[in-house]
Amino acid sequence: MISVAPIAPPLLIGEQRVVFRDITWQDYQQLLKIFGNKRAARLTFDRGILEITKPLEEHEFSRCLIERLIRILVVELGLKIKTMGSTTLDRSDLNRGAEPDNAYYIQNQPLVAGRTVDLATDPPPDLVVEIDITHTDINKPALYASMGVPEFWRYDGREWRIYQLENSEYLEVSVSPTFPILPKSKLYEFLAAAQIDEVAAEVNFRNWVREMTKSN
Repeated sequence: MISVAPIAPPLLIGEQRVVFRDITWQDYQQLLKIFGNKRAARLTFDRGILEITKPLEEHEFSRCLIERLIRILVVELGLKIKTMGSTTLDRSDLNRGAEPDNAYYIQNQPLVAGRTVDLATDPPPDLVVEIDITHTDINKPALYASMGVPEFWRYDGREWRIYQLENSEYLEVSVSPTFPILPKSKLYEFLAAAQIDEVAAEVNFRNWVREMTKSN
């Protein structure tokens, strides 16, 4: 009998990353000014480690489609939202800063509606989403937990992980606290369908949410 080794799944490449170490907070702030707001790269800083990420197609597809899924859920469930996008979340007191793929105020939207957020006085976003398809040297859950972000989603191109903040640390949970009607399988199904037809995927998902809300 001929033994056939299993074929490993193809390596997904979603980002190009460059990492610098022994960077000061002042260096990081200076680089933010040099790069400016109109750039494709995103900067993440964690106590001396600076990671510069350039998203590629696989990354941006997942980012955009997960944002669309979130917006459908918010609208159909009658919730409020303030979208922060990749707004820089800087905490000099923590020596940490990040530009997440997507960030949202949902539960706390009324506290920040109609004005610019100031993290010195305002709560952090209620939900942060990161797409990390290629390896990152920065512990994203620890970073966002230190900022007090109540819910963190992380998607690596294959698996969606949900983290809920409890006692200043994240616990991985199976269901989103913000969207408890959403099983993980539905997000995977939505992304797979969107690969073929984004419009049909959106229509089908919206109809599914409406049916779920009717039954509840």
